[in-house]
Amino acid sequence: MKLTGERVTTPEGGFNPTWQRHVAAYQLIARFMGSEPLLDLGCGVGHSYQLLGRKRTIGLDFDLEALRGQQRPVVRADMRRIPLASASIGSVSSVQSLEHVPDPERTVDDVARVLTDNGVAVFVTPNRLTFGRPDEIIDPWHFVEFDPEQLRALCLASFDSVEMWGLFGSPTYLEFQQGELAKLNRLLRLDPLRLRRLIPRRGWQWAYSFALERSRGAGRPVPPLALRITPEDFSLGQDDLDSCLDVIAVCRSPRRVPGGRES
Repeated sequence: MKLTGERVTTPEGGFNPTWQRHVAAYQLIARFMGSEPLLDLGCGVGHSYQLLGRKRTIGLDFDLEALRGQQRPVVRADMRRIPLASASIGSVSSVQSLEHVPDPERTVDDVARVLTDNGVAVFVTPNRLTFGRPDEIIDPWHFVEFDPEQLRALCLASFDSVEMWGLFGSPTYLEFQQGELAKLNRLLRLDPLRLRRLIPRRGWQWAYSFALERSRGAGRPVPPLALRITPEDFSLGQDDLDSCLDVIAVCRSPRRVPGGRES
């Protein structure tokens, strides 16, 4: 697939830290998953769904190219309108996908609709307090970013039980991340008036993806630190969630929206 900033598609070179962070998220949330079938929401290329430990999984994504070649049932659909029957899914995983829709409450509502009464949904999304800049969405593929309390409040509108966790990085990963944030801050200082806000989203997406390819693509120098990172550089915790890398909401007891849609 063409490399863009929209999704993780390769572990090669400078993309390794992001790839390993996604792999770790799948590996670590497996303990929360409920019964089958499992819906892998916003699944992208489906690189780590086997780590969820469920034999019956369904991948859902809007990008047909990302779904090609996956060895499981896949559905091309908008995750705000899941084309599955109500109370038909035992588990839902959403790893780094909720931030990609402008109205994530619709996604959470529809996840609650398709879950069985005893079902479990797990949403993993970057912590806006530690990703990029806390006061501005830099990634043009993100419509919204959450801190722990914001994600909890969003999920409580559709679930009676929401348990909050965080994905934390090792000293090695945090050293790498600080280097990346320093590069970002140097770049943003070239635009003190934030004129970048006037660039149309598609133009900003192109520029962002171009910059990623120039800095991390094939043939580019790769910092040794980036190559050292593995899934073991990440762990789950519930203390000091404001400092976590990714916020995780484990949602149970779905609420049925009165008059909700039946697919």
